[in-house]
Amino acid sequence: MKADRILVRAPNWIGDAVLSLGAVRDLRRNFPASRIEVLARPWVADLYGAVAEVDAVRRTTAFRPDAAALRGAFDAALLLPNSFGTALQVFAAGIPERWGYATDGRGMLLTRRARVPRAALRGSSEVYYYRAMLAALGFEVSATADVSLRPPAAWGARGAEILGDGGPWIGVSAGASFGSAKQWIAARFAAVADRLHRSTGARVAILGGAAERPRGEAIAATLSAPSRLLCGATTLPELIGVLSRLSLFLTNDSGPMHLASAQGVPVVAVFGPTDWRETAPVGSAHRVVRAEVECAPCKLRECPIDHRCMTGVGVDAVAAAALEILR
Repeated sequence: MKADRILVRAPNWIGDAVLSLGAVRDLRRNFPASRIEVLARPWVADLYGAVAEVDAVRRTTAFRPDAAALRGAFDAALLLPNSFGTALQVFAAGIPERWGYATDGRGMLLTRRARVPRAALRGSSEVYYYRAMLAALGFEVSATADVSLRPPAAWGARGAEILGDGGPWIGVSAGASFGSAKQWIAARFAAVADRLHRSTGARVAILGGAAERPRGEAIAATLSAPSRLLCGATTLPELIGVLSRLSLFLTNDSGPMHLASAQGVPVVAVFGPTDWRETAPVGSAHRVVRAEVECAPCKLRECPIDHRCMTGVGVDAVAAAALEILR
């Protein structure tokens, strides 16, 4: 198939965007000479500045202006989100070829459609989910997915500048955009970070968005280790740069977790209501810590009972996983 200009509609959340990078790279292998542009939400768009296979990035604004801007600019669109709206938008833009999963009743809007494979419904990494779509659409996929990030050197330099002198640094991110059910207890993050400081001398960078600053402040107030509170103080490229300078990252199941693991930064992630088999950090250098409870993974935003999937994860288990990596 000939498609000189291809639009990739990016997933809406950082973690999903990272896990889809294997599919983006497979798309490039199938169309080595084509111009590939990404249309992404503003809070995700800068991520693609660290993806060499992407030629340009567009930021979403609203349905009609985006459709007007896309009209006549592309031969094909690959839709990574499952929503009806994304398919309707590229249809309204008149893009001739429209590829994606036939989900959310949008199959009639697609020119090449794939059914969600049974193996991708539950218990398999989202990396497989995106690449299985390409395979079902008739494209070649590589044997191993590459979901790595190789950010510009300036991003890492800026990260070092933000952290300042000293180190080594471990990062802590106690928030999660999905909901409070994904959040481990802030005081326990602080307790683990203090243990690591006593064992290694590492300083602590407390990371997250502006909405997570109260949790970051609670951790900073409890820590005895030297720390930098950076919640809400970094752009996405700066956050990626800071993560690249860490020796270890302690986190919930979150977007920053995937940004760190994609750069090869060792991660210890506490999982509760979400399915660790689907969204765990990719790679063998990471550890997932979770409590075996009968109700997890429930995938609920708020716990309707006693949050046992998170309260059941103790400081000792997380600290032991972190020290194993650091040693």
